[in-house]
Amino acid sequence: MEGAGVSTGPAPAADQQDGADTSDTSDTVDTGDGLVGIVLVSHSALVADSVRDLARGLAAGGPMAPVAAAGGTAEGGLGTSAERILAAAHEVDRGAGVALLADLGSSVLTVKSLLAQGELPPGSRLVDAPFLEGAVAAVVAASAGAPLPQVASTAAEAYAYRKS
Repeated sequence: MEGAGVSTGPAPAADQQDGADTSDTSDTVDTGDGLVGIVLVSHSALVADSVRDLARGLAAGGPMAPVAAAGGTAEGGLGTSAERILAAAHEVDRGAGVALLADLGSSVLTVKSLLAQGELPPGSRLVDAPFLEGAVAAVVAASAGAPLPQVASTAAEAYAYRKS
């Protein structure tokens, strides 16, 4: 998946990157076995990490679904990395399915390509939902033990959230 804004090389070690450590996709928080895993795919590692942290914080108070951020390129820039997505998906896969939420453009196309090529864990699904609100809804639902179809529909319902 080489191309503009898309990186397929391995992620460099944290000490090789400028700025924040984005090599760890999940924080290694104790996560529930058998829960749907969530992968947040963004062009920005900072955005993916921040949305992951917010969703975890709002879903706190019980078993926590595994959540991983897959943001930015291996070089630490803006873009999408197929390798980061694959690593994150395998990291959160507990056998109940993996819901992938993507921010826009090439992140969506990269996830679709990985799904079409059969490279993601069995039961992986791209969820059509707003990135931030959908991520929070997906993490809350998955942490409550919802199956993948319910996690996906709960995240998609976030399109209807009105702020006025």
